[in-house]
Amino acid sequence: MKFSTREDIAAPIDHVFRAVSDFRVFERAALRRGVAVDRMETLTHPDAEMGWTINFTYRKKPRQISAELVRYDPPNVLMFESYAPGITALGLIELVALSRQRTRLSMSVDMRPTSIGGRLTIQSLKLTKTKLNQKFKNRVAKLSDQIESSAT
Repeated sequence: MKFSTREDIAAPIDHVFRAVSDFRVFERAALRRGVAVDRMETLTHPDAEMGWTINFTYRKKPRQISAELVRYDPPNVLMFESYAPGITALGLIELVALSRQRTRLSMSVDMRPTSIGGRLTIQSLKLTKTKLNQKFKNRVAKLSDQIESSAT
C-alpha cells in the first residue's frame, strides 16, 4: 500500500532540506503525541545508518517500529526503512529545486506485508485508504506551510 504526495514550497532547496532532516524536531513532536522515540546511535549530525526505535499504542495495543535512515543525499534525497512485526515500509523524501526560491517536496511511504498478520493489517488499512491518504497529504501540506513560513 502506497501513500504519496508533493508540495511546492516557496523556499530555497537548502532551507527545505535542513527542515526535513532536522530529526530532533520530529522526535520532540512525536514525544508530544505520546510516542516514545529512542535513538539507536549517538551521531551528532544526520547521516545514513541513523536509527530509531519507536513505541506507541495503536488500537489499544502497544506497537514497536524500528526505523533506519538508509540514504542521506543532501540536498536531494532522504530514504528510510522501517520494520514492524509483519510489515516493512520504505519512506522517501525527494527535493527538486524549481528555481532559487522554489522547491518541490515529494514524499511517499510504501508499506508491504511480510507475514499473514501483516497482510491482515494492510488489508484493514486499505479499507480506509482514502481517509488515510487525505491525512497524509494534509500533514505534508502543513509541514510545507511551516517550512515556507520559517524561510521568510
